[in-house]
Amino acid sequence: MLNYLVISILLISLHGLKRLPRKYLFLLSILTGLLLTAGWPAHGFPLFLLFAFCPLLVVEHFLYSNKRKRTSFYFFGYSYLAMLIWNGLTTWWVCNSTIVGGIMALVFNSFFMSGILLLFHIVKRRINPLTGYTSLPILWLAFEYIHLNWPLSWPWLTLGFGFSNYVSLLQWYTVTGPLGGSLWILLCNIAFFSIISRKWLNKDKPLPAKLIGSVFVLVALPIILSILIHFYYPVSVGTKTVKVVIVQPNIDPYNEKFSGDFQEQLKKMLALADTKVDSTTAYLIFPETALTDPDIWENNLQSSVSIRLIWDYLHKHPNLRLLTGAGTAREYQKGDIIPESAHKYVDADAYYDDYNTALQLDSSKKIQIYHKSKLVPGVEYTPSLLSKLAVNLGGTSGTLGTQTEPSVFYSSYSKTTIAPAICYESIYGGYIGEYVRKGAQLIFIITNDGWWQDTPGYRQHLCYGAMLAVETRRQVVQCANTGYSAIINEKGDVLQRTNWWEPAVIKASLYPSNGFTFYALHGDYLGFYACILSALLLIFLIIAKIRYSFQ
Repeated sequence: MLNYLVISILLISLHGLKRLPRKYLFLLSILTGLLLTAGWPAHGFPLFLLFAFCPLLVVEHFLYSNKRKRTSFYFFGYSYLAMLIWNGLTTWWVCNSTIVGGIMALVFNSFFMSGILLLFHIVKRRINPLTGYTSLPILWLAFEYIHLNWPLSWPWLTLGFGFSNYVSLLQWYTVTGPLGGSLWILLCNIAFFSIISRKWLNKDKPLPAKLIGSVFVLVALPIILSILIHFYYPVSVGTKTVKVVIVQPNIDPYNEKFSGDFQEQLKKMLALADTKVDSTTAYLIFPETALTDPDIWENNLQSSVSIRLIWDYLHKHPNLRLLTGAGTAREYQKGDIIPESAHKYVDADAYYDDYNTALQLDSSKKIQIYHKSKLVPGVEYTPSLLSKLAVNLGGTSGTLGTQTEPSVFYSSYSKTTIAPAICYESIYGGYIGEYVRKGAQLIFIITNDGWWQDTPGYRQHLCYGAMLAVETRRQVVQCANTGYSAIINEKGDVLQRTNWWEPAVIKASLYPSNGFTFYALHGDYLGFYACILSALLLIFLIIAKIRYSFQ
């Protein structure tokens, strides 16, 4: 990759931005894709992201300067090449669980990103360069915000996530969230490109000291402040502790979990728990879809074999709360409102919903329920027109039922409130902020990352969980079927972690938090305002186009 960078710089130095041979535009587009990949967790170095878009901006400037026809078409193609490389090299592991869904995610996510870059090019060409470069971070943040909130959401490559493997560099996410990181990355890219373009367009003139100083401050100030905050931020230590036990059962999701004996699997998890649970343990945590009992109907939960086995266990541990994932269902009664997600029985005029669920049970036989509401497109959510192509992952498929807002789990014994996040809900910081505003003091992530096999997927997921701890200043527990189960403190440091593909149990003492970060209170406000500015920008662009057509 370094060789590509050196060659590209030499070519631009020799030919200038306006006379760059077209065959090298492909090289620059590829270079952007490779630099974005080199900066991505779990193994990348995020500072690459601060100049990763520069080669593609060189391509855009070349097409803009030549003023040839169809520049928009060409730039979209070069952008798509760069984005496809980035998407493919960082999230190819999605194809391990669903080949069709994985390919669709790569193709369409690259398409959306390229569309944003195309809009930037059009604004720059139709209005002026200053407005164009100003529009790039605005349009990109609006895209990321929409991608966090629409039904076909796949925000895994939100630019600000790129620093999640180096939590000492993102402590300021307590104010801005990951979209603040996206804004910083894009501004740094534009700043570095301004140095590149000014140097090559004015080869005989030295770069202004103010420009160099401004770029240095832009890059260095957030890093220095973040490192200082990470160093000095006090880790929670207090009189109130909550002792937890995490069970990673390591049950093969492909060949065992949903086809094996569900009672034996539950007994295995309870046996693992017995190695660490004692009278002081407040929470026992099992992973996503840990309960695969086919008869967990919410209309009559006490009839489930799995629920009865858990209650028998909790009877021996009266102070214990068990939080577990389960595949549940609910049958609708006459007079109930039937949601769009509901399925109709083949042989009866009645409807039911499937859910990816988190349950909290205690010895009093009280059950608290949360339904996963940020669904994986193509796996847990499928538009009605494509419902026949739904992929079965986790015992439930098609479009699952959801709930309108998150709900917290409360323990009267430990006086603790928990945010139960299921699987990749943990990457939606604004959504998790709703839990915090409802009083959540700890965040429990339950997941089944075994679908992705031994790939960057589960490693990236843990990085995003560490980022979530910083955003909310809450201690985070991640409990996986296999993969990485972990304890993370408020600074995002991973204190304990299991290994891949082995049964494991973690015991830890947690410190509940009650404070609120600015981000937890206000969510993805940067993206919201970016959407408003983008709408105004597009309206202005349309008006300018209409006025131009009448001249």
